[in-house]
Amino acid sequence: MQALKIASYNIHKGFSYFNRRFVLHELRDRVRELDADIVFLQEVQGGHAHHVHRFHNYPEGSQHEFIADQVWTHHAYGKNSVYEAGHHGNAILSRFPILQSKNTDVSAHSFEQRGLLHCQLELSGESVHCLCVHFGLLSKWRNWQLRALIEFVNDAIPKDAPLVIAGDFNDWRNQLSRTLASELDVHDVFHLRGGRYARSYPSNFPLFQLDRIYIRGFSVSHSEVHFGRAWNRLSDHAALSTHLKRL
Repeated sequence: MQALKIASYNIHKGFSYFNRRFVLHELRDRVRELDADIVFLQEVQGGHAHHVHRFHNYPEGSQHEFIADQVWTHHAYGKNSVYEAGHHGNAILSRFPILQSKNTDVSAHSFEQRGLLHCQLELSGESVHCLCVHFGLLSKWRNWQLRALIEFVNDAIPKDAPLVIAGDFNDWRNQLSRTLASELDVHDVFHLRGGRYARSYPSNFPLFQLDRIYIRGFSVSHSEVHFGRAWNRLSDHAALSTHLKRL
């Protein structure tokens, strides 16, 4: 299998800090500059009835389709949070065919809807499994979602299959990585290379380790947190990217 570049980004529904500016067009440019083969997106607006009328440049379709356009011809969306004006969730964009996709509800309660978006991709005749996640704000919710993630992977994905799990885990105390390593044999790409997890929040001065890229069946050649002047005006999260090679 060829080398892969993976990116993960919580795009904050296409708005800057405190929803001051609609920045989806600039955000799309930055994501494309990463030149990733597979992109994991969180807080993607699948549709919103009011934004189309409030912003002259708001896309008619979903945000993940607007970002993907002609660059990532294969994509999937998992609708998680539904409200009167629209809905948002997770998305995976891919340069490789998506053989199947499934979104699983892992909401810990009715006030904060969360999901696991699973895509099975075909790369050079081999299946690679990708999971895009966005865990809850409280520890007890994250622990419940962690168990749901582990159960899903054990039930739906072969133990020898290459696997990438990426997204916003809200795990600022790093309470989940040890369990994921022991039960799923997945490891964070930044920790594998440098012994530390990526600081990704807030994007203008990253302090907290909220976002992760976990892998199984790959080695890591390089990983990077993307922040600075070109990124600070966009989402409240920094983007992550990593270069992988199949073991």
